[in-house]
Amino acid sequence: MSPARLTEYISAGRAAGGGAQPPSPRSGMALGYLPTGVTRSMMTQLDMDFKEEQSLKEDLKFYFMNPCDKYRARRQIPWKLGLQILKIVLVTTQLVLFGLSNQLVVSFKEENTMAFKHLFLRNYSGIDEDDYSCSVYTQQDAYDSIHFVVDQYRQLKNISLGTLGYEQDEDDLRGLKICKEEYKKGTVLSSNDTLHIDSTVEEECIVMKPHDETGHFKNSSFFNFEFYRLIQVIISFKLKGIDLQTIHSRELPDCYEFENTITFNNKAHSGKMKIFFDTDADIEECKDWNITGSLQKNTQYLLVFDGAVIVICIASLILCTRSIVLALKLQKRFVNFFLERYNRHVCNADRLEFLNGWYVLVIISDVMTIIGSIMKMEIKAKNLTSYDVCSILLGTSTLFVWVGVIRYLGYFQTYNVLILTMQASLPKVLRFCCCAGMIYLGYTFCGWIVLGPYHDKFEDLNTVAECLFSLVNGDDMFATFAQIQQKSTLVWLFSRLYLFSFISLFIYMILSLFIALITDAYDTIKKYQLIGFPDTDLQEFLKECNSEEYSTEPQTFRSFCCCKRRKSDDNLILIN
Repeated sequence: MSPARLTEYISAGRAAGGGAQPPSPRSGMALGYLPTGVTRSMMTQLDMDFKEEQSLKEDLKFYFMNPCDKYRARRQIPWKLGLQILKIVLVTTQLVLFGLSNQLVVSFKEENTMAFKHLFLRNYSGIDEDDYSCSVYTQQDAYDSIHFVVDQYRQLKNISLGTLGYEQDEDDLRGLKICKEEYKKGTVLSSNDTLHIDSTVEEECIVMKPHDETGHFKNSSFFNFEFYRLIQVIISFKLKGIDLQTIHSRELPDCYEFENTITFNNKAHSGKMKIFFDTDADIEECKDWNITGSLQKNTQYLLVFDGAVIVICIASLILCTRSIVLALKLQKRFVNFFLERYNRHVCNADRLEFLNGWYVLVIISDVMTIIGSIMKMEIKAKNLTSYDVCSILLGTSTLFVWVGVIRYLGYFQTYNVLILTMQASLPKVLRFCCCAGMIYLGYTFCGWIVLGPYHDKFEDLNTVAECLFSLVNGDDMFATFAQIQQKSTLVWLFSRLYLFSFISLFIYMILSLFIALITDAYDTIKKYQLIGFPDTDLQEFLKECNSEEYSTEPQTFRSFCCCKRRKSDDNLILIN
């Protein structure tokens, strides 16, 4: 009973002027002489409050127990624990099976891309030059390379080792499309430093079908290039293919559509024409296929297994959602009790004790697994081809499932050091990274604008950021210093000052401070494990629980940003 309510009872008794009763020892304070009816009402109310408090303490203590202690206390079978262990096995097995299937898809795409480059790029060495495939330096080589693509496309079925075919539209074969882009008109006299150019870009395209004669096609006026006006030539064509290697893995084959683009880039007009080859492979549903054997039965088994995974994840999702709902209700009881009994608000640290982050992680993992499993079933049935999206969902969900295992290790004091250290150091580490990130961005922009023209690793912002991150970790330092071009003495000297200052600042100072923050949090955790963690209001409240039903000490979640008890509140806490 709160002091305010107790004062109302005393005032009412004195106003009634009734008989006197001795003070109640349970009240913890002198009640004065009160009427018999009022005293009995007070005692009844105090008993009800005492039972409510004991019930709340027992529920709280039970909530913070680990699954083994809950089983000892109430013989409650740890369904969620058993379900999570079963889910780990099923989800991991599902991921391995899908990974093996996805590996076949990736290898088929990569091998076809390499085959296309050897088929359609003249004198291709097998190794790309930087971000482009190859290059030509004479007009004759440019003509020969373009004509080579046309010839290879026309006799594709006679020279290709793969299951390739031409794409067809509703009426006929679509064919090979060649487009050239060039300035509208112009005159360039380099010897006199004279230039007259109309920068308007004109585009002209022609289409060749596989059955067309190439002689007349090559002699067309379209191929009379004026290279000082020519910007680029783009050759595009589509091919069909079937992946038969999946049959050896007892899976149904996939049908592919390859959209190939070969670009002869002359934008720089530097005397070097870069040739880019790009292919985009789309998996399509095979329209008409008939395969005999055990493939259909094997596919059905996989679909049943995926269905079992979905059922297990739905059960896990329901149990974890139920636990969160019950925890929020228990939190509301505790907050209301503290507000009514002690006239105090529960601190945020104690409120967060009831929100189990592991359950949230499991719920997210279950949702992703369910969606990914449905997509996987559609892919196996050849109704869907979104391999990448399915891979992201299943891979991330499996990551979360295995990370969730740490929760059960956290019940043992020997194994929960990692979790507590991460929790204690995370706020400081995030603030520190924000400050260090400003310096890192400054070095990134500076290196890009100054060293970009002279160093391959500083050509664009993304590459610069990756290069600097490698330097922080001590990787590839000598190569970064050695590859800087010495065409400009000033830039070369600046590069030395830039790299030495960055490495010294980030490795010797910033990285050391970063490690020191984590080490300090670890030392604090080890000290608290020896002398005890600071008690929050919730933990102090649970210490007063003397119920014989629970003899196991609750393993509550420790927090460092806790609310301390005020000395002036001690008398209020003693009132039962």
